[in-house]
Order: sequence, then structure tokens, then C-alpha cells
Amino acid sequence: MGNRFSCKTKTSSNNNNNNNNNGSKSSRRFGSTNRSQRKLPSDEELLHMQALSLAIQHHQSSQRFEGSMSRRIGSTSSRRRSNPLSDPALTTPKQQKQSPEFLENLETKEIVLIHGEGFGAWCWYKTIALLEESGLIPTALDLTGSGIDLKDTNNVTTLEEYSKPIIDYLQNLPEDDKVILVGHSSGGACVSYALEHFQQKISKAVFLCGTMVSDGQKPFDVFAEQLGSAEQFMKESNFLIHGNGKDNPATGFMFEKQQMRGLYFNQSPGKDIALAMVSMRPIPLGPIMQSLSLSKEKYGKGRRFYIQTLEDHALSPDIQEKLVRENPPEGVFKIKGSDHCPFFSKPQSLHKILLEIAQIV
Repeated sequence: MGNRFSCKTKTSSNNNNNNNNNGSKSSRRFGSTNRSQRKLPSDEELLHMQALSLAIQHHQSSQRFEGSMSRRIGSTSSRRRSNPLSDPALTTPKQQKQSPEFLENLETKEIVLIHGEGFGAWCWYKTIALLEESGLIPTALDLTGSGIDLKDTNNVTTLEEYSKPIIDYLQNLPEDDKVILVGHSSGGACVSYALEHFQQKISKAVFLCGTMVSDGQKPFDVFAEQLGSAEQFMKESNFLIHGNGKDNPATGFMFEKQQMRGLYFNQSPGKDIALAMVSMRPIPLGPIMQSLSLSKEKYGKGRRFYIQTLEDHALSPDIQEKLVRENPPEGVFKIKGSDHCPFFSKPQSLHKILLEIAQIV
């Protein structure tokens, strides 16, 4: 597989007018003096490339299996097939592609990976490699204004606009095709939005320490314990970005690097933290402050699964447990020793769980 980093970036077609004046120099914008317009200096761009290269090499040379614990709720145990991964001998770091029978029995081999706030498709590189090695078809998308998408985050104001790359992807699927959607952190709200509008295209929805909100909730509400209420955050936060000037409402926010390290990466390898430090972008406020409208007829018919991270400082295990309790999914899994970014800190454990979810019938 080499150092192939296979992710797809979907840029909203209605962003073209905004992009015409940006040119190729704007393809990696991380903010200006207020953080939203500044371009990467050449030394940071070099560090970004080196970090990704080193991280991939590190991943390939030290694929150590990190143990995980999974737990199921509801009636999924009666719906499961015999799981070839239940035998520890079959979950070694050098595991090759799954058997043809395994692949033929899956409802879908396509897994679409949706990043969380500030991240981009780049964060899934380990997961992409592991899923491809197993014979599955992963696709990682940049949400609008994220990763290398050219849209200015200050102009992303609704969850619909933020989620447009997912909607475009689902709309372009062949009629009978379905995918497994995996949403990390606030990307879970985008998955919920997609379930409400394209439930027939989604085989399963997986919330990875994600904002699995109920009808009428805002994605931001999930983080209220760490960040305070939305009203308090908007008044007192030091991390707000006023892209339209100080006299106008805030358009986004971005934590300082030290805060990000403590919140997101308390168990992640240094190389992955270095990659994140030069790749994360400001978070648009509008989408996470928007209440979701989720119906029993559409969202309620979707098959949802939740993966909890037990060393998470951004979304504590207690909050994740509360989300599961208030809006019960079909199944719940737990990853021991994982911070808020299991695709960095526990990639093998995450991979194992995704394979198990893919097999559930």
C-alpha cells in the first residue's frame, strides 16, 4: 500500500464564487491575524509533510495491537453473525485482507469517515490504511471549510452548508448503494443530519465519541460541561474568532495549541500531535449552535452505534454515557486508553470495532 493517503475532498459547488479569487495559494488556510485567514508559512508546511510521512512510517513499522473492550446494549446480540474477529488469533497486527466470504456477506464495503471540529480528512490516515488492508473501501471527506476545502470558515453558518460534502456524496451514490457513516466528535451532528435526509442511503451510522444529539438539541450542548453554556461561551470565551469584525457576532473559534493538546491528544503519539498542530483549522460557530430537527420517521429508523473513548478529556466518558442513555443506539462499544482521537491513540482498537460493526446484520 505504500504511503498512499486515500481521502476524497468534496468542495461545495456553491462555493465557487468564494473560491475564484483565492487561487491555489488558499488551499491550506488556517486563519489571519484573527486565525481564520493566515496561510501556513513554508516551515510549517514542511513540518506538516514531514509529520505525515513520519507518522505513516511509524504506523507501518510498529503496528502493535491495542486491546479494546466492547459492550452491546439492546437486541443486537441476536442479530449478529458469527464474528471471525472474536478469535484473538485472527486480530494480529499483521492481519491481511479478510476472506472473500467475509467481504461477500457484508451489506456494504464502503465506509465514509467524517472528521470532527477543526480536523479534516487527513486525520483518518491510519484508519484508511487499516480498512483498505482488510478489503474495505474507505473514503474520508473534508467538511465545508475544513481540511483543504477552500471555503472560509467565517462564512460557514449552517449545519446544512457544513455537511454539504456528505450530502453531495450520498446524492451521487448509485441507487442501490449504501454506506456506513462514521462521525467523529461534532461530525456526529453531520451524520445525524445525513440520517434525517438520506436514511435510505446509510446502512449504519457510527458515532465516534460523537455529538449524538436528540431532536431539538444543539451539537454545542454536548460540550457544555467542558465549555459552559452556549450563552456563557459566546460572552466569555477567549477562543472566539470575529471574522466580520469585533462589533459583529463571533463566526468561529479555535483553541490555543496547549489547550488542544490537553483536550484532544492526551494519549496520542507525538508525531500525530505535530501533524494536528499544523493542520487543524478554525471551527465555524453557526453549525454547532444550530438545533437539529430529527424525526422518528427518518432519523429514528436509522441504525446507530456509539463508540466511547475512556480517557477522553474533550468529551468525558460520563457525558458519552449520558448521550447513550438519553438517545439509545443499537450498540455501544468502548475503547480503553483512548483520548478524544482514537484514530491516533488507538487505531487498531478502532479498526477492530469498525470491522465488527460492518458485520452486524
